[in-house]
Amino acid sequence: MTVFPVTASIISAKELGKFAIEKYGLHKNYTCSLFRTGMNHTYFLSDKETKYVLRVYSHNWRTKSEIAEEIKLLNLLNENNLSVSFPIQDRNEEFIQEINAPEGIRHLVLFSFAKGGKIRFMNEETCSSIGSLMAKIHNLTLNKTIDRVSYSKQTLIELPYEHLKQFFSEKLSEMEFIKAFGESFQNSDFDNIHSGVVHMDIWYDNMAVMNENGITIFDFDFFGNGWQILDVGYFCKQLFFIESDKKQYESKVQSFLKGYQKIRKLSDKELKLIPKAGACVFVFYLGVQAQRFDWSNIFLSENYLKMFVGRIRSWMDYYEIKEITVATPI
Repeated sequence: MTVFPVTASIISAKELGKFAIEKYGLHKNYTCSLFRTGMNHTYFLSDKETKYVLRVYSHNWRTKSEIAEEIKLLNLLNENNLSVSFPIQDRNEEFIQEINAPEGIRHLVLFSFAKGGKIRFMNEETCSSIGSLMAKIHNLTLNKTIDRVSYSKQTLIELPYEHLKQFFSEKLSEMEFIKAFGESFQNSDFDNIHSGVVHMDIWYDNMAVMNENGITIFDFDFFGNGWQILDVGYFCKQLFFIESDKKQYESKVQSFLKGYQKIRKLSDKELKLIPKAGACVFVFYLGVQAQRFDWSNIFLSENYLKMFVGRIRSWMDYYEIKEITVATPI
């Protein structure tokens, strides 16, 4: 019987646990369990007292050098006492492992476990703490350039549109909307604002909350170079759709922005760019779902496209005549 090759696989948690115990010199009492599959696959490695996170990167998703840059950044943040999930060295002081999966080589990194829970509906104090932590990360990485993707009109809008064209007709109104948005988007719109390292995915699903001030951020898989207002806009846009009551949204987004500005002032231009920044990151992730059809095909349909683009439209409509302002914290 012919054995067919595979494009993606799920590694046995039991065998992965044995591998990790040997590589990291852990006690045999540690057990490994699959937490979830997605862009990459996440496993928990734990005994009764300690817990770690194993990320198994998808085949050909991130190069070893790209992962090394992620590790370098996380170590920098951790060394500066910023609350992030950080990588763990093995017995030979290496951070990156390689495993021979059915589809080819996959990389593996062990991370510290971020204690706390995921809170979808955050209070104002938590939103403020998230803003402050984001600003501290931005301050530390301001004007730094790393060997990762640089976010621009091409990577945020044009390439995602090309990925989407493989699945959807350009005549669909949603595709026409994305194209028109891209035509209205210029890199020069973001001239003379803060640039540096951006996380690109800071929202409730990528942070653990112990209390209002105990925030740990993780999953830097999409981090790269870019305008740092992208992180601000993306968080605001996520909060916009979490809070159906827009009075609650306004209150919480103000707390978030004030928390950010306790650490670093946002210019009037940056505040005005928040709607466009949030929208372009959402277009980017729609493109990622098309690019990674192996992961997202259960979502990628015309109905899903209508829903997703509808969210972008409603966000832009909300800010069409409304200007974002925030009082400077004392």
